[in-house]
Amino acid sequence: MTDLIIKSAVKDTLEEHNVAADFYDALDDRVSDLLDDAARRADANNRKTVQPRDL
Repeated sequence: MTDLIIKSAVKDTLEEHNVAADFYDALDDRVSDLLDDAARRADANNRKTVQPRDL
C-alpha cells in the first residue's frame, strides 16, 4: 500500500497532541477508503473525474 498521508504534516497539524505510531496507518486506511468510495461514486455517475461531491 502506498502512504497517502504525510506524517510530518499530520504531526504539524496536531502539534498540541502526541501522535501514536499506529495512528498514521489507521488514518491512511481511512483516506484510502474515502478515495475508493469517491471513485465508485464517480463511476456510478458515468464520470472519470472525481469531484468534491463524491466525498
